[in-house]
Amino acid sequence: MIRLFPLCLLIQSLSAGLAYSQQMSNTKPLTLEGDIASHLVDGADRFLLKQLESTIAARARYWNRDTSSIEAYNKSIAANRERLAEITGVVDDRKSFADLDILARTDGPVEAARSDMFTAYNVRWPSVRDITGAGLLLKPAKPNGAYAIAIPDADQNPEMISGLAAGVPAAQQFARRFAESGFTVIVPAVISREYGPRNNRAKMTTREFLYRSSYELGRHLIGFEIQKVLAAVDWCKSRGESNEKVIVAGYGEGGLLALYSAALDTRIDAALVSGYFDSRQDMWSEPVSRNVYSLLDQFGDAELATMIAPRALVVEAAQGPEFELKSEGGAPAVLDSPDPKVVAAEVQRAKDLIGNESLTNITLIVSGDGHGPFASTKALQAAAAAVSDDAEIVAPGPAPKLCIDATDVQAREAAQAHEINAHTQWLLTEGHFIRKAFFKDLDTSSVEAYEKTIEPYREYFKHETIGHFDIPLKEMNPRTRLVEESDLWTRYEVVLDVFDDVFAYGLITIPKGIESGQQRPVVVCQHGLEGRPQDVIGEKSKQYYEAFATTLAERGFITFAPQNLYIFRDRFRTLQRKSYPQRKTLFSIIVPQHQQIVNWLKTLENVDGQRIAFYGLSYGGKSAMRIPPLVTDYCLSICSADFNEWVLKNATTQYNFSYMFTGEYEIFEWNLGGRFNYAEMAYLICPRPFMVERGHFDGVGEDQWVGFEFGKVRFMYQGLLKLKDRAEIEWFDGPHKINAVGTFKFLHKHLNWPEPKE
Repeated sequence: MIRLFPLCLLIQSLSAGLAYSQQMSNTKPLTLEGDIASHLVDGADRFLLKQLESTIAARARYWNRDTSSIEAYNKSIAANRERLAEITGVVDDRKSFADLDILARTDGPVEAARSDMFTAYNVRWPSVRDITGAGLLLKPAKPNGAYAIAIPDADQNPEMISGLAAGVPAAQQFARRFAESGFTVIVPAVISREYGPRNNRAKMTTREFLYRSSYELGRHLIGFEIQKVLAAVDWCKSRGESNEKVIVAGYGEGGLLALYSAALDTRIDAALVSGYFDSRQDMWSEPVSRNVYSLLDQFGDAELATMIAPRALVVEAAQGPEFELKSEGGAPAVLDSPDPKVVAAEVQRAKDLIGNESLTNITLIVSGDGHGPFASTKALQAAAAAVSDDAEIVAPGPAPKLCIDATDVQAREAAQAHEINAHTQWLLTEGHFIRKAFFKDLDTSSVEAYEKTIEPYREYFKHETIGHFDIPLKEMNPRTRLVEESDLWTRYEVVLDVFDDVFAYGLITIPKGIESGQQRPVVVCQHGLEGRPQDVIGEKSKQYYEAFATTLAERGFITFAPQNLYIFRDRFRTLQRKSYPQRKTLFSIIVPQHQQIVNWLKTLENVDGQRIAFYGLSYGGKSAMRIPPLVTDYCLSICSADFNEWVLKNATTQYNFSYMFTGEYEIFEWNLGGRFNYAEMAYLICPRPFMVERGHFDGVGEDQWVGFEFGKVRFMYQGLLKLKDRAEIEWFDGPHKINAVGTFKFLHKHLNWPEPKE
């Protein structure tokens, strides 16, 4: 017979004056009311916002600017440039090339358009591997010997800012105005924010779609577009003498690219950033395609500005792109014009960081009230004057006239997007070899050598992949509350403090009949996406979970079912967005929660601290790959309904099961393809026992990919380390669920607990 103690009855008991004693020994009574999972997510949100606020001051630890000379200054920030290139994915060699390719038909003129002041050509140029830049070349009638790379916003195209198409007023067609003023101008096309369903599933922008796979593979859409800009710089600098002056100017998304490009490449003599420069503390709410992992750990816009010094930077406070993206599978976002007061403060912060007026060449131009038109004459003139004392931005001349049919900008974008997607799909095929090279220092000659040499990889995983808050855990302060009892077990809710605003919550189920002094093994039973601890214990969980936390308790194990943070859809996904810029992830909080859970479990009289196992389904299986590598108190791990060729699942566009087409926009992890697929994560668990549970008809993947990835794990355990009974997989004829057969035998075997008699 099961006796229930609902929360409302406990409250009634209190109001009746009964003693409040229904908690575990050595714990305080749990009095937290309402939806505890919701409190958990709210607390994590407050914690992350406070940590975000602290990043500005904390960045100083990465900088050691030497302002004694230009040479010394550039040398002192060289490591910062390398880091920025790494996190933006600007890591591939660019192709060398002699000249731009002019695109024209055989039955018409070569020129795309012409005016009395310049001629426009459709051009293309090599960048990285098979990725090319494409756009316009504007050749002035009276060249002044300088070059400008004019980058439009993602909602614009090169023709709009060159006067070849409608959409931008003539005074703001900054590519055209540079050309009319004597600059030779390259105008690269930028991937647009075209919004729609992908593979008839989640709706997102083209920018987000290309960002997803790139991010997983240690590249970035931003990085690919920077490479196109820098390839254009290569061309400009190869035109004759080595003293050609180059301006990079951009608006909106183009302003982002201009800022990053100039920060990375000292060959750029001046940069104009319009409608973009800002404090990036709220970048988590901007389009996810702007997300750069660990950016705010080391950089804000002010820090990027200091990397352009002593070269000229013109910041224009102007109306920027403004829009809102709904959550229809892609990441929700809001983009507003930068607040001119914040822009001014960030500019001043950059000047203060440089700290030497002789190296500071930052000009702030305020258009109107700070929300005026972008690319004002004053801003263009400031940029032009930075490269030539004689340069003058002239008034717009006569509009150019098309010489051929208008460019099919949609076809051009489709080709540009195809090139980037093809590149990431190629990178997928290279990932195995890249990860193998990364693990070259792993010594598998013996288990002892392995355990020693795997540790640096575990540390890398901790700090660079998962992310680690260097904050001590709080006192546990355990609070418990009896919620349910049967003839076989007793169940309590448990809350433990972790960090300020962060706590751990779950359900512990304790078998009855434990003898005094006896210590039992524990199985931590982890729910999946949008789940709760209650899902793994009762009849309602039968479809997926087989009530495995309760069933295992009835087999004699103590079980603990934690509440993990992946619940409430965009609320938890926003936590991931707030984590990324800090060099953190959702698991940067989940891992310490689990560490505190096992810390507490080990204090219990009837728990054997050497026999605490982890077993998770679906997102709980994802957790089984990420938590035990870092919470080494877990003596084994079981990944159910999740183990996969994980990088493929995230980044492929060839399979319908891919996360490229779904609403899980938080799922992508920076450069996992170059560091840790699921086999490599299992290496971090090894030599502890590890098991996979896989249903043939589980739609999270296909058997051959699961088998391919597990084969690498099995070879490590059995082939190299001779751990013949510690890595197992159970295939069963079923769907996405706990099978509770082979995994239960695995638990009984490795936790040294007798199986029940039939």
